[in-house]
Amino acid sequence: MTGQLFEDQPLATLWQYWCERRDGLSFEASLNNGWIHIDEHCCQDASIPLLAGQEFAFWLPQHREGKADTQWQLLWQSNELMAVHKPPGLPVSRTTRNLYNTLINLVRRQSPATNAHLLHRLDAETSGILLLAKHSAADKRWKKRFNTLLQRKSYLALVYGKPDWQQLDFECHLAERQDSAIRCQMYVVDPEQHQPLLSGSAKLSRTLFQCLAAKDGLTLVQCELKTGRKHQLRAQLAALGHPIVADKIYAHGGRFYLQRLQQALTSEEIAELGASHHLLHAWQVELSAYGQQFHVQDDQLSNEWPTWVRDWLAARN
Repeated sequence: MTGQLFEDQPLATLWQYWCERRDGLSFEASLNNGWIHIDEHCCQDASIPLLAGQEFAFWLPQHREGKADTQWQLLWQSNELMAVHKPPGLPVSRTTRNLYNTLINLVRRQSPATNAHLLHRLDAETSGILLLAKHSAADKRWKKRFNTLLQRKSYLALVYGKPDWQQLDFECHLAERQDSAIRCQMYVVDPEQHQPLLSGSAKLSRTLFQCLAAKDGLTLVQCELKTGRKHQLRAQLAALGHPIVADKIYAHGGRFYLQRLQQALTSEEIAELGASHHLLHAWQVELSAYGQQFHVQDDQLSNEWPTWVRDWLAARN
């Protein structure tokens, strides 16, 4: 695994700050076993100063990287910004299972933007457009202007059933619950009622929904975010009675998510879900930067989306 260095600090200082604090790794054992490399050379000197431009890497003997689709693609760029396609199943940043193959690490390794930064996030199973700053100065500039930069953002979601509305401006409050079997799950709540089991405050969430096409008991819905809350689209669509296909948390009572914590899902269970990843895709963004408007669209749906959806999308172009 590779990472940025802290310039002009000894190796032992970097290890204490990053590896030991975050991963609980023994510095002495790693050093003595030759698991630490500087610029691809084995390092066994704890006092060696780290210089600008050097690469620090270490080996985790017990780590097994989780499987991930690493085929990200550049969609648009300026001198400071990038919009890239994130495949489903690829984490945007490090997780307990993926340290090496994450979207941000892949961009840093495989593009000239070796110091890229995420401007926002997508769930690991969600595919589509992700915005990044190419370097630290751009990150500092655009993070604080992100709401001005991102003028519009819409997703494609394939949901179970057929809504009784064609268009819907849906507004609700979302919060986590302390008594939830799934800690990260968001719930639609009434902010006027006293609910002692809420974890944190309920946040106003608003989305514009539009049905685009329907077939075989499924509906393709365009979702335009007006706020950006955790699991906003997934929780709202489930609350409306139309959870996203293959959503392990918000469909089927969350039983597939809880089961996957214990063991991998079988092919029969994935077939029941309808796909191995939930069918939610960050489709379009409108950006305002440098006195101009930029439209970015990502039509790259995975093969797990039904053929009729991919045909519908191709026919629009």
